[in-house]
Amino acid sequence: MEKESVSSGNIIDWSVIKRLYGFVKPYKTNFYLLVLLTFATAAMSPVRPYLIQLTVDKYIAFNDFEGLLNITLVMIGLLVFHTFIQFYHTYLSGWIGQTIIRDIRIQLYKHLLRMRLKFFDRTPIGRLVTRNISDVEALADVFSEGLAAMIGDLLQIIFLLAIMFWTDWKLTLVSLSTLPLLIASTYVFKEKVKVSFNDVRNAVSNLNSFVQEHITGMNIVQIFSSEKREFDKFKEINREHRKAHIKSVLYYSVYFPVAEVIQAAAIGMLVWYGAKQVIHTEITLGVLIAFIMYIQMFFRPIRMIADRFNTLQMGIVSSSRILNLLDSNENIQNNGTFAPEKIEGRVAFKNVWFAYNDEEYVLKDISFEVNPGETIALVGATGAGKSSIINLLSRFYEINKGAILLDDKDIHEYELGALRSRIGVVLQDVFLFSDTIEKNITLGNPDITLEQVKAAAELIGAHKFIEVLPGGYQYNVMERGATLSVGQRQMISFVRAMVYDPRIIVLDEATSSVDTETEEMIQVAIEKMMKGRTAIVIAHRLSTIQKANKILVLDKGEIKEEGAHDELLALDGYYAQLHKIQYKEMI
Repeated sequence: MEKESVSSGNIIDWSVIKRLYGFVKPYKTNFYLLVLLTFATAAMSPVRPYLIQLTVDKYIAFNDFEGLLNITLVMIGLLVFHTFIQFYHTYLSGWIGQTIIRDIRIQLYKHLLRMRLKFFDRTPIGRLVTRNISDVEALADVFSEGLAAMIGDLLQIIFLLAIMFWTDWKLTLVSLSTLPLLIASTYVFKEKVKVSFNDVRNAVSNLNSFVQEHITGMNIVQIFSSEKREFDKFKEINREHRKAHIKSVLYYSVYFPVAEVIQAAAIGMLVWYGAKQVIHTEITLGVLIAFIMYIQMFFRPIRMIADRFNTLQMGIVSSSRILNLLDSNENIQNNGTFAPEKIEGRVAFKNVWFAYNDEEYVLKDISFEVNPGETIALVGATGAGKSSIINLLSRFYEINKGAILLDDKDIHEYELGALRSRIGVVLQDVFLFSDTIEKNITLGNPDITLEQVKAAAELIGAHKFIEVLPGGYQYNVMERGATLSVGQRQMISFVRAMVYDPRIIVLDEATSSVDTETEEMIQVAIEKMMKGRTAIVIAHRLSTIQKANKILVLDKGEIKEEGAHDELLALDGYYAQLHKIQYKEMI
């Protein structure tokens, strides 16, 4: 499994911030209110120390009890008002963050639904899960704990500096004497934590990919007794995950005590210098007390700003990865507008070339036609290109050269949903969602009634076994249909294809996973299902395709033979040899 690696870069990508603002625009009223509250919160920070300075110098020093009572009431009122503002600031920033990531997650998932299958072939599912969940959650921090909080901290520093210099510039310079040390340690901390956060993100993504992939393939792991080897791999990835987190914890455990010592040194120097000033009556006691409060309030946002910066930066990294995914041009192009109510079902491949990777062609100059109502069968060894043909017909992949026509019209001219709704596909590997049998058949389509589902199930022969299940059609099949047999899952897939009443039926090894008795029952249903419809059938069992109007024999992406069953036997070629081998096996 390929490990993911990303880099956070050295500076914040403001182009990403600009694009993120596009998601804020629908909620710009609340956003501007948040900015206003941020400004108000920062502006109110120096007021309380200043009021305490007045209390000491003008009321306590002169034993003015009535004035003391009045200014105490003012401070209580200010505290209540400040608390009220902070509440709405915190709530609003969280609301904006969660609302925006809801919109982004919806847009991202919608984008994934339109991606080509080629994209999913080469992208680990765990990585996409990380994009849609972990990275989007990190993006919320940009709004709730990153940008807004960082701007608030900077504003608070500016207001504090303004009032401190206005009150006494000498005392301010003494208070800030240790500031260069704090800035230097903060910069080092920021750089170290930035790297460790980046490692943590990579570790989370790799861990998600590994766990998802190996849980999905657990049967293979157990079949080949690879539990210990895979467990050792997991321990190594988990060790890297732990190592990345411990490194970030180490930087925090060093930085914050150092910052506390630097702040304590600043307060010590302030008290030493300020006390001498008070003794010589150059400043009042209230000013000294206020400055002690100022310096504590000043150092707190500086200590936090490095953490805020890294939170913001990692949110930007996650945003970049999300935006890169949203910007990917691997969407299925759905520019067609033709959506007829009915089609005849005439299919034609005209000199089709196709490669999954570059020019490693798996189909080479394929040409054939199927008239409405006819059945064509595809046979050949594994890797001959049979499944690729049906994948191209439904536009799961795009051809490199040539053309595919449906009713003499290029399939790219059809609206994609209209094209696929006319083609019923039954695959060998049946996928069922963790939901009811009815929902797995209709796929949530409200236009398909339960009566239609039952009618299709009765025709296939699946109604009988579904009815005896607990809850019948409301029975939950669990993840991937784990509570059903292989044959039952295959029969449900037949019902799923039948209920949409497609004009073209595609069967990809559709009966290879069922027993002989079930296959015979399904074959009867298939004959009814294919009546009057165009059918493309892939089958290893040649006995199931002998009635096909035409059989194409494929080998290494090329059509080697074509004709009816008897015609191909008379050629005594590839098909005849394959038939002899299977006939001997049956004997």
